[in-house]
Amino acid sequence: MISSTLSPVRNGAGLKFVSLTAVCSILVACGGNTEPQAEPVEGIIPGLEISNARMLLAPVSGNPAAVYFDVEYNGERGLSISGAEVEGAESATVHDMMEYNFEMTMSEASPVPMTKGTKVAFEPGGKHVMAFGLDESIAPGTTAEVTLKISGGKTHKFDAEVRSAGDER
Repeated sequence: MISSTLSPVRNGAGLKFVSLTAVCSILVACGGNTEPQAEPVEGIIPGLEISNARMLLAPVSGNPAAVYFDVEYNGERGLSISGAEVEGAESATVHDMMEYNFEMTMSEASPVPMTKGTKVAFEPGGKHVMAFGLDESIAPGTTAEVTLKISGGKTHKFDAEVRSAGDER
């Protein structure tokens, strides 16, 4: 009696069971990549590499610090660096040097576009991050966590070595 209810010939439910088993077998056999996919790490943009990161404190206490670093992007999709945050700072902005009225001046930078192969130096006399209202914990010999804001709402975090005003930029 039980075998007749499970028979694919006599029972439509049995036929469906056989078909489902066959489909599952094919999917398992043709599954392709069986290795688990790496989960994206929060605060890290794949292909965005930061090197030579350092924060130079101001010579006068209470003045803003400057963050310099080199960035290289080798991701597949273009992106833009649209801002920055520094842990332990009241605020931070991406700045750039520009000529105004025949003089060089510093101003908040436009978003920095990056496509595969782009390299940008955030350096003295060019693009850099200004950190305002620093906490007392940010001192030479420590590190400060810097977060780049990426267009679309993503972020990329890295540590910058904190240096005294007179140290190498």
